[in-house]
Amino acid sequence: MSERSTGEGLHDRSAFGPGPAEPQDSTEAVLPTVDAGWLRVGGRTHAMTLPSFDVNVGLVIGDERALLVDTGSGPADAARIHAAVREVTDLPLVVVNTHAHADHFFGNAYFAAQGVEEFWAHAGAAAAMEAAGESQRALVRTADPAMAAADGEHTGLHLPTHLVRDEPVDIDLGGHTVTLFHLGQGHTDGDLLVGSDSVLFAGDLVEEGGHPSFEDSYPYEWRKTLGKIIAIDELYSEIVPGHGRLVDPDFVRSQLKNLRQAIRTCTTAIHEASVDYTKAVPVLPYGPVQSRHLIIRLKETEPGNVVPPH
Repeated sequence: MSERSTGEGLHDRSAFGPGPAEPQDSTEAVLPTVDAGWLRVGGRTHAMTLPSFDVNVGLVIGDERALLVDTGSGPADAARIHAAVREVTDLPLVVVNTHAHADHFFGNAYFAAQGVEEFWAHAGAAAAMEAAGESQRALVRTADPAMAAADGEHTGLHLPTHLVRDEPVDIDLGGHTVTLFHLGQGHTDGDLLVGSDSVLFAGDLVEEGGHPSFEDSYPYEWRKTLGKIIAIDELYSEIVPGHGRLVDPDFVRSQLKNLRQAIRTCTTAIHEASVDYTKAVPVLPYGPVQSRHLIIRLKETEPGNVVPPH
């Protein structure tokens, strides 16, 4: 959840320095505006950045149905997305949530009220939504006060109706197929990737404009998952990150390089320092807040010592 628009959230960007990509001019739009706010990134595939948290959402238009990737942080975001969708298509919708953080699924109830019946997520994400969704409401208090207070229409939590597990799922939209797949733990326990045309919606497994968020992450596995994304780069030349501007596989390679470096530094500090292993923070490639979260999660998820996120 990006700090750039609200000053608060799951992904604390207040202490972040520049990410591993080229610096972004803050006067530019995160994604160029084309056709009702959507940027065409593939033949039938579009993306749009929301003002709240700079979250990227996706739209894939088939001949019979359209598929929406993520629904924003509440009914306010969802209404904005829905209006933009209806500017370009009146086809019935399928919704996919990339993971279980508020800024990516709190708009589900609005879409359910518009008649959407099919909501997809990874099984791990669905379980996390049910277990911890209510505890995330305060995180959207600036972006959507009604959602934060659970007060008003469409402010309930609408959970996925269809689950992806170990095997990929192909969704036929009529004349075009979208693939949903899980490559392993990373940003969360249930990160789902969405492939369409040559475009990969990576959710918060890939972050542009801010460093990765580690609060409920699995850093050792994240390293492996990024490697798997790179391994299929011949299929996907355009990557839509959870936040920020479009990137390519080389950006993912840079993010993986930074993560590998950070894990090596942290694990050395953890094993050499009996108490104050946080001395590693100043030399990590991330800001101090996320560096501390990384160290905590490395300790908690060290092989043989896996502790669920708080």
